[in-house]
Amino acid sequence: MAKMRTVDAAVAILEKEGATEAFGLPGAAINPFYSAMRAHGGIRHTLARHVEGASHMADGYSRAADGNIGICIGTSGPAGTDMITGLYAAQADSIPMLCITGQAPVAKLHKEDFQAVDIESIAKPLTKFAMTILEPGQVPGAFQKAFQLMRSGRPGPVLLDLPIDVQMAEIEFDIDAYEPLPIEKPKASRKQLEKALDLLTAAKHPLIVAGGGIINAGASAQLVELAEILNVPVIPTLMGWGAIPDDHQLMAGMVGLQTSHRYGNETFLQSDFVIGIGNRWANRHTGGLDTYTAGRKFVHIDIEPTQIGRVFSPDLGIASDAGAALDGLLELARERQGAKTLPDYSGWVAECQERKGSLQRKTNFDNVPIKPQRVYQEMNKAFGRDTTYVSTIGLSQIAGAQMLHVFGARKWINAGQAGPLGWTAPAALGVVRGTPDATVVALSGDYDFQFMIEELAVGAQFNLPYIHVVVNNSYLGLIRQSQRGFNMEQNVSLAFENINSPETNGYGVDHIKVAEGLGVKAIRVEDPNDLPAAFDKAKALMGEFKVPVVVEVILEKITNISMGVEINGVNEFEELAETAADAPTAILTKA
Repeated sequence: MAKMRTVDAAVAILEKEGATEAFGLPGAAINPFYSAMRAHGGIRHTLARHVEGASHMADGYSRAADGNIGICIGTSGPAGTDMITGLYAAQADSIPMLCITGQAPVAKLHKEDFQAVDIESIAKPLTKFAMTILEPGQVPGAFQKAFQLMRSGRPGPVLLDLPIDVQMAEIEFDIDAYEPLPIEKPKASRKQLEKALDLLTAAKHPLIVAGGGIINAGASAQLVELAEILNVPVIPTLMGWGAIPDDHQLMAGMVGLQTSHRYGNETFLQSDFVIGIGNRWANRHTGGLDTYTAGRKFVHIDIEPTQIGRVFSPDLGIASDAGAALDGLLELARERQGAKTLPDYSGWVAECQERKGSLQRKTNFDNVPIKPQRVYQEMNKAFGRDTTYVSTIGLSQIAGAQMLHVFGARKWINAGQAGPLGWTAPAALGVVRGTPDATVVALSGDYDFQFMIEELAVGAQFNLPYIHVVVNNSYLGLIRQSQRGFNMEQNVSLAFENINSPETNGYGVDHIKVAEGLGVKAIRVEDPNDLPAAFDKAKALMGEFKVPVVVEVILEKITNISMGVEINGVNEFEELAETAADAPTAILTKA
């Protein structure tokens, strides 16, 4: 056995566990860990400008590809508390992520030492495991348990807190004798899945609701094959968007109060049976439960047993990994297909396709200032099937989800439940690290963009190119829209006359100057007819300089985006598409 510092053992474990991408900021209390990474050489580190930004980068990296686990590293005290929003975003969406913090010496933890905070207690509600490691000999086991928990059951983040004297202590450790712990995931039985399939095939208008658990399980291909064998339409959730391509004939649209399609809601309301796989019945998806559940039976399959029945009680609940459940359902479906006992749902599918073709929202507006719908129309034209979109919250995200197109798993990356402003830019940088050959396009409103705008410098320093579309109406647009019910617009305007940039015409912050000052390229667009050329230029600049490129689009200040409080009562503020010319990039537009 070799004698080494605990941090040297920990870094060797990271490599063996396959976690070699780190984002963070060094500091006095974590410097021993940084010295171990330097000596080892197998962990790539990206220096963030803010520890919260580092946590979102690690989150984005984890979301970018199957099996990824991003690492966020910070010093003691405020570095750990800065990570909390990142831990929340990852925990809420079931994303594995490892956070490592430095800490004051063990003997000082109860003495209010400089930057000594009980980060274990603070992080516990937002992690699967949080531990301040007080004994050097526990370091290998704590890392081993952390990786097992991150990957087992419902995935999620963990935090390990390392007092500086524990980091510097020496232990006996042999990396060749280290083995990752087995991953535990529940698996549905054949009998359970037979009952689920019996309920589905007894229905006249069944639907499959595809949640983010399918993405996490890497089981999108199985979902599509199952839907095709059964000939049953699929409703992806926001976190499951891309599990079935948007242009697949069985993709029936998204359902919900905000990030939804008119045709998706109408199809859901016509259904009589729903099997949800890897989803959590989020409130923005369901709206009022009486409306959502009326007249239909439900089967719910989820990896977390306590998730079943949390929102409403299904007719049948099954605790299972989504991939294992889909494999089992596929086996049964193939058997019944061979026996020719599956119902014919072609008429139901045709109804769903007709709704998809006739209930499109209009996007083709020529207004100046620009209407946001036109932006997403031009994005659909400019960016291909291989594009990975990154967004988090606001009218930009809601309208984008209504009008953009996604054609594969992990090509829509979104902090769905937490929705933290500022997440988009650092997460996009993490996605670029995780998928360096992908075309990554981020989407933000002006306030989301401003929250962590300093992280653009990280993209410039480390040559992490992506395109960041900023739709700027100088408003907190989603909050302004929600304030309509209170007959007010209180503290939601971001506009001011910028004495240094009169060319912003009262829209306030000059994002072009700020972005250029941070070392990236930036373009401003004020006429909708200039959008295609701007996107082409952005792609060229990104290719030439290998840095982020900001495309700021000046929008009309007041925009209301379709949303409501019930799935049968979504408010439509703009006219619907009457012809194909009204929504030229829509899939199956009415002729």
